[in-house]
Order: sequence, then structure tokens, then C-alpha cells
Amino acid sequence: MATTSGSDGRDRRSERREATKAEILDAAWAIVRADGLGALSLRDLAGKVGMQAPSLYQYFDSKNAIYDAMFAQGNRALAERVAQMPESDDPEADMHRVARIFVEFSVEDPARYQLLFQRTIPGFEPSPESYGLAVDLLQRGADRLAEAGVRHPHALDLFTALVAGLSAQQVANEPGGTRWVALVDDAVDMFFTYMRSQA
Repeated sequence: MATTSGSDGRDRRSERREATKAEILDAAWAIVRADGLGALSLRDLAGKVGMQAPSLYQYFDSKNAIYDAMFAQGNRALAERVAQMPESDDPEADMHRVARIFVEFSVEDPARYQLLFQRTIPGFEPSPESYGLAVDLLQRGADRLAEAGVRHPHALDLFTALVAGLSAQQVANEPGGTRWVALVDDAVDMFFTYMRSQA
């Protein structure tokens, strides 16, 4: 019986499979960035990677499974961006940086923003595993707010509404611009001023 492992112990069949999945996802991102999230079709996607549409089911069991993998990729990319941020001994300043990272990440790729933060695809719900990545990010935000002395039960909801609102305005009204991006620090200052008044 043939083995899939080389003399170095690598599982080359699994590596090829993961490489093909990555190629499919790269092609899917290219389609949605060019034509919008709703433009993703299995036939076009298969053609872009040089296979027949039914062959995609060897890698993803549905179009929503492709969206789910993209959702997970997007959240991992945001988590990595946040993790690269150097933390200081000033939690409030850190939250300013987190807000800027979130808004800049959102507006630099409108298709990814829509997939992660809006519900524009009928019938698509991220899997618990993929959604768990987003929940982990939110929990880190809540922890940082607590470090800044903000423990109001609705503080995280208000903070995320502010930064998501700025992102939405920028993506919808001035793609590629900075009109709402430039308001991030003012919005976060306003948030902390209000939260201190509620203490």
C-alpha cells in the first residue's frame, strides 16, 4: 500500500490538499474583491483554479463553506494585526490604537469588511469555530477596556458600534478616502469621556 509520507515524515498528500484549498480561497477573494461578495459562483471559481465545479466539493462541501473559510481567514488576519500592536502601560492609548487598527483593516478591503462585519450573504452563518475567532477578538477588546477602568456592561457594545460605524461610513461613502478614518481618535476620546461620566 502506497504511503503519503516522504522519508522526512511529511504528509505530502495533506500538504497538496491544503495548498489547493489555499489556492481556491485566494481565487475566491480575487472574485469577491473584483465583483462583490454576491458574485462568487462555484463555476467561475472552479474555472479560475483550473478545475470543474464538482471538483470543488472535494475541498469544500458548499459555497457557504468557502465563505466560512474566508470568514475565518479574515478574522485571523485581524487578530494578527492586533497582536502585532506593541502594548504600552497606558490602556486608554492602547484602545486608541486598537480602534485605528480595526477601522484601517476594515476600509482597506471592503469585500472582507462586508463578509466579517455585515450580513450581506443570504443564508450564510459562520460556523461556531470561525465565529469563535471573532468572539476571541471581542473578548480581548473587553479585557483592554477593563484594564483602562471601563467596566460598564454596555461599554464594549458602544465601543464596537463607534468603530464599526466609522468603518461603515468610510466604506459606503468614500472608499479609499480618510474622511471617517480621521475621526477615530475623536470618537474614542468621546467614548472615554462618556464612560468616565457614567462611573
